[in-house]
Amino acid sequence: MIAQVKFAPDVHLDTRKLSLSQFFWYNRRMEIEKTNRMNALFEFYATLLTEKQMNYVELYYADDYSLAEIAEEYKISRQAVYDNIKRTEKVLETYETKLHMYSDYIVREQIFADLLAKYAEDTYLVEQITILQSLENE
Repeated sequence: MIAQVKFAPDVHLDTRKLSLSQFFWYNRRMEIEKTNRMNALFEFYATLLTEKQMNYVELYYADDYSLAEIAEEYKISRQAVYDNIKRTEKVLETYETKLHMYSDYIVREQIFADLLAKYAEDTYLVEQITILQSLENE
C-alpha cells in the first residue's frame, strides 16, 4: 500500500470569495503546511542533498532565515538563494515521489495508532508496537 501525502491547497475553496482576513489566514495556513512538509522531507532526504542545498533549506525552513539573511551570510544574491531553494524543493518532492519514505512513515504511524487503540489491552502487542515505533524514530 503506497500512500501519497502531498501538499495541496483545498481544492473546493474559492479564495476570491474570502474576506481579506480570511484570505490572509488561509494563505498563512498554506505556508505553514508547506514549511512543515519541507521540514519533514528534509529530515528524510537531507543526506541526498548537496551541502549547499542542505545549508540553504535548513536555514530557510528550519531556522526561519529570510532570503536576504541567507544571501548576506553566503555573500550571494537573494535571487540565487531563492532559485536554489526552489530547485531543492523540487528535488525533495521528486525523492518523495520515487521513494515514498515520508508517506510510508505517515501510513505506518497511523497503523500503529489504530492497532494501539484497538488492542490496548494486549500488553505483548503494545510492547512490540512501541519497539517498532522507537525504531522508526531513530
